[in-house]
Amino acid sequence: MRSLFAEDRSSEPLAARMRPRTLDEVVGQQHLVGPGRVLRRMIEADRVQSLILFGPPGTGKTSLVNVIARATNRPFVSVNAVSAGVKELRDAIARSRPGARLILHVEEVHRFTRPQVEALLEAVERATVVFIGTTTENPYLTIPPAIRSRTSIFELRPLDAADVLTVLRRALTDSERGLAGYSPVVDEDLLEELAAAVAGDVRSALNALELAVLSAPDVPDGRAVGRELLWECLRREMHTFSESDEYDLLSALQKSVRGSDPDAALFYLARMVSVRMDLPTICRRVVVMAAEDVGNAEPRATSVAVAAAQAAQMVGYPEARIPLAQAVAYLASCPKSNAAYVGLTRALEDVEAGKGLRTPAHLRDASYSGAGRLGRGLTYKYPHDYPGHWVAQQYLPDDLIGTRYYEPTANGAEREITEHLRSLRGEDPPTEDGRIDDRTG
Repeated sequence: MRSLFAEDRSSEPLAARMRPRTLDEVVGQQHLVGPGRVLRRMIEADRVQSLILFGPPGTGKTSLVNVIARATNRPFVSVNAVSAGVKELRDAIARSRPGARLILHVEEVHRFTRPQVEALLEAVERATVVFIGTTTENPYLTIPPAIRSRTSIFELRPLDAADVLTVLRRALTDSERGLAGYSPVVDEDLLEELAAAVAGDVRSALNALELAVLSAPDVPDGRAVGRELLWECLRREMHTFSESDEYDLLSALQKSVRGSDPDAALFYLARMVSVRMDLPTICRRVVVMAAEDVGNAEPRATSVAVAAAQAAQMVGYPEARIPLAQAVAYLASCPKSNAAYVGLTRALEDVEAGKGLRTPAHLRDASYSGAGRLGRGLTYKYPHDYPGHWVAQQYLPDDLIGTRYYEPTANGAEREITEHLRSLRGEDPPTEDGRIDDRTG
């Protein structure tokens, strides 16, 4: 447990030292703290209620909490959900006083256990503390509803390159908190490249810059930071990954495959394999994409996906990326159809509605003694005994006769399926653009 103002910050990392002290020093997040924005109004009016701040690493969540504490001049305690026990939470809550409610900051709030939630819940419910949780995870996926429903939720966005550049310049010229005392020599072009490379994570940019300056060789004018040194320091900072990232990247991968963009699909796969994301999780998604999005437009897709998934898990990292790349590029390049999946969804809706409960008697099992006396299978026609291995007969239950669940598209191999089924049914072929011509003769 730490207090905000009683701490000597001289030994802190540069990213911690450069945290803004006032709202006007905040860089980025103008959708929250810009003029007239809701969070800024709450802070300036000292009307801050319990809230959750979430967003990617390095977007300023903890910095914003510190600004809130300074601006409102309230007692402040910060704990980490991983290391703070129930007793520590209760002790912090007990320090809150009417008229000067304590701000209780909980880092990594998505790691809360049930006993921790129960220890905090009453204080949040009665507003005896101002609870501020920070997390890199999506609170709607990771934070218990009991806490989430009693807070306002604000999303912090990655900073753009211009904002990151502003912070880097401050760090190089600030003699009190920054690196000015080392007289760093960094080309402006190199700073701009660094700002663009961190994808909005200002903490990674500052950490890389600090490490580069501290390890740079001395020159007559100070310490010269070259491109190779800076990039080596940056590589140590950029391999971060959160649970919410996993969901988002899997979603982006599948949507890129579904949209037939192999380049985007390979990029999102690269994001995942660069941090060695759980292989079975990636493999499951690859197989699902083959069945859900490619489907019968390319029936071989599922075989390719299953083989790639098995190969990836057999060889493990780093070689697993090779069969996965092959499968993902292939799936993204295939013609697409979700007709089978959509058809099953429609059928499930009818099942849930209670339709089709009576299977036609001629389709029921007739392999046991006495089945004939029950009328089972007596009028069933064996299709292989007929020309073309097909014969017209009823398959759906009586109350579903005529229902169509599977409507194959005109994409890839499904065009042939469409033509075959329509031929069996004696229906007109589809038009050139794949539409069904419903005109009668």
